[in-house]
Amino acid sequence: MDDSTRHSEAILSEARSSLSAQRNGGYHRRAGSIGRGSAELRQKNLMTRIKLIGGSLLAIVFAAMALGIAIDGIGFTGIMVAFLAVVAATFLFSNFPKVRVPKRADLNTGDVRHMVARTELWLEHQRPALPPPAITLVDQIGVQLDALGLQLESIDPGHPAAVETRKLVGETLPGMVDAYRKIPTHLRREERAGATPDKQLVESLGKISNEIDRVTRQLADGAIDDLAIRTRYLDYRYGAEGEPAALPEPNKQDT
Repeated sequence: MDDSTRHSEAILSEARSSLSAQRNGGYHRRAGSIGRGSAELRQKNLMTRIKLIGGSLLAIVFAAMALGIAIDGIGFTGIMVAFLAVVAATFLFSNFPKVRVPKRADLNTGDVRHMVARTELWLEHQRPALPPPAITLVDQIGVQLDALGLQLESIDPGHPAAVETRKLVGETLPGMVDAYRKIPTHLRREERAGATPDKQLVESLGKISNEIDRVTRQLADGAIDDLAIRTRYLDYRYGAEGEPAALPEPNKQDT
């Protein structure tokens, strides 16, 4: 009975160590995300893995305890079997399920928030095939998409800016990256018509980045104007320094 308890505690200790290592590895992977949306998708996948690891390890521990109680100890062989089961479960669920990379056809679907998150995740998986200047721009675009996605959540999906953004982010951007990746690697630095495919890609990504910035600023104008109006009202109502404005003196009546 005592041996079974000690063995179970050893297995639980191994489980805690495995979960800790998985969390640390997950945070490291998250650091590679280009935006908040893709980071959230990766974090969701990580939490699923942790739950699967925790559930499987608890099942192994309880099975070992139940067997130990039933046969008055599981012995060295039982301990090794339980340990190998812990290692196998940890290895399996540390690698599966993997983060599902969206297909290009699925990018421009659903609400704006999910469209932005899917596009960010898709772009992350294209980075290894891109030239260094393009990778820098992709990282920059990821940050811009976070800001733009937040603004688009609060406007009508039929708003011209929302429609334009959907086409730019969900169609033009991935289409351009796809076209570049279809070019054989040894031809990407070959100059044609005064430019190489590498240079054309970088220039196009720069234009997309500028356009995203323009749309973001356009959508922000309304919020900026609203804030300015509220600030002027507060200055008028309470004074520029935050103190209540002087109340008008009551009319003095002749006695």
